[in-house]
Amino acid sequence: MIHALLISQIVMWIVLLAIVVLQLALFRQIGVLHERILPLGALTIDKGPKEGESAPTFNLLDLRRSPVALGGTNPSGLSTLLFFLSPTCPVCKKMLPILKSLRNREGQHLRIVLSSDGEADEHTRFVESHGLGDFPYVLSQELGMTYRVSKLPYAVLIDDAGVVRSKGLVNTREHLESLLEARELGVTSLQEYLHQRGGDRAGE
Repeated sequence: MIHALLISQIVMWIVLLAIVVLQLALFRQIGVLHERILPLGALTIDKGPKEGESAPTFNLLDLRRSPVALGGTNPSGLSTLLFFLSPTCPVCKKMLPILKSLRNREGQHLRIVLSSDGEADEHTRFVESHGLGDFPYVLSQELGMTYRVSKLPYAVLIDDAGVVRSKGLVNTREHLESLLEARELGVTSLQEYLHQRGGDRAGE
């Protein structure tokens, strides 16, 4: 009886050690996968004004009839994040709290301008229901056509000198923040940065 109990204890310890070894191997594989998976930035669509080009100049009025200048040198030294959205776009609504958080964090360096088109009454109700009164909100079909916006939500980052720095579809916080990261890294998109890194590593 004692002999059988001893054997069962030994077998149990062997199984336990095997499980530990398998878990360690699994953790190592997860780490390798994380290194191989590339972070995804905003999806750039190669239409409209290109990164590195001067942004088209627009002088518009927002829903409150306040002037909003886009393009050209910003006298306050602010960059501008032009965010295209629609009241009927579910993903756009999901991005609104992220925009508010970004404005609170980057407000000293960044101006966020919301843009759409359609009837002013509908957008006024949208602004009121989602607490967007602090954002400049412009309605301009021409603005969307100039930037060739075909899918929403879409964002364009324009620096204080009026140059388009980055742009793309932004469905998540990571997509939106990738536009700012691309500016800091001096590239047009994170995809370009990762491509450069891959080339540098291949040359080592």
